[in-house]
Amino acid sequence: MSQTCPLCQLAPGEPFAQDAKRHYLQCPICRLVFVPADYFLTPEAEKKVYDQHQNSPDDLGYRRFLSRLFTPLSQRLPPNSHGLDFGSGPGPTLSVMFQEIGHSMAIYDPFYAPDPTPLSQMYDFVTATEVVEHLHTPHQELDLLWSRLQPGGTLGIMTKRVLNAEAFPQWHYKNDPTHVSFFSAETFEWLAQHWGADLTFIGKDVVLFAKPMLLE
Repeated sequence: MSQTCPLCQLAPGEPFAQDAKRHYLQCPICRLVFVPADYFLTPEAEKKVYDQHQNSPDDLGYRRFLSRLFTPLSQRLPPNSHGLDFGSGPGPTLSVMFQEIGHSMAIYDPFYAPDPTPLSQMYDFVTATEVVEHLHTPHQELDLLWSRLQPGGTLGIMTKRVLNAEAFPQWHYKNDPTHVSFFSAETFEWLAQHWGADLTFIGKDVVLFAKPMLLE
């Protein structure tokens, strides 16, 4: 069950793990762990899973969860920055949090805010919280998000990270059928090199990629 890595596209995935429902492959180059396309849900089935999420700006617990990315990223932003929340979900909340401290926000979500216009604009920062693990073609979406950043901008990603093959069988994160791309620290380091980005790890599930300023 070989398949080319959907992130770096440089090598076929190698067997990594298997459970009762799916096989998992790992790229020998960028170390992404991914699910072969045969296991992808249909868009309709995928949306049914997302429709079960009960997130909203009124949920203080959800705000605390998002603050793991919001707090360190907001500390880096100049006043009145312009941001994009990619994969904003059925109850956009992170965008509201940034607006509350004076930043302007656009949102995009393929199911809940599908107008592609925001994807053609430029931003000071882009966020993707609990999104990248759902991506079927992460090279396309992530390179697009990186291209939407102004020089000096920041891409903030929140997702649980793969540790190793020993811990993987007990890892709850893999059990969600919509989770198909699993990033490790090595995967994010590969991405940073690919983009020429400055990478910062924050806690167990947040990474910030800083885009270099243009040289004068």
